[in-house]
Amino acid sequence: MRKLTYYVACSLDGFIGDPHGDASSMFQFMDEEYAAFMNTEYPDTLPTAFRAAVGLADVPNKRFDTVIQGLGSYRLALDAGITSPYAHLREIVATRSLTESPDPNVELVAGDLAARVRELKAEDGSLGIWLCGGAQVAGQLVEEIDELVIKSYPQVYGSGMPMFGADFALRDFALDGVRTFGNGVVVRTYTRKR
Repeated sequence: MRKLTYYVACSLDGFIGDPHGDASSMFQFMDEEYAAFMNTEYPDTLPTAFRAAVGLADVPNKRFDTVIQGLGSYRLALDAGITSPYAHLREIVATRSLTESPDPNVELVAGDLAARVRELKAEDGSLGIWLCGGAQVAGQLVEEIDELVIKSYPQVYGSGMPMFGADFALRDFALDGVRTFGNGVVVRTYTRKR
């Protein structure tokens, strides 16, 4: 069975963006060492246009063949005139307000997102499903998440958009690995204890 991975950037205090969801302050940490790691280990998570710009356009998907995101995350691309930001992946956008997909590669899900994820997980294939964000979508899918890849940036927000917009409930994960970088970024990988 395929797995759902929440691959997400956050501040030291667990916020994925400011109160409006803006995480652009984290971009300052993209140095050569960290970019090499991202390009090598998680090239699928780079937007298609960026992949082309850094010479990764022809690199096959390594970890994921599908991305799931909420309208807030997707809106960043739409506002820039990009209707399929991850054209190298199957794109699913959770939204109740957008009723018609602006791109044939983008599937809109207004109903039971967790049920759709269970369908995706049951498909044949060795590549996984990437949960891109945001907090409300992660909250809806928290019971379906099999793996967490948390990129912690050396910043404290104090408040903002949490990693999960969900009610309190304990969910245990086991630490699989930690990777540190000279810029202060720490990437931790966890597997869901079931």
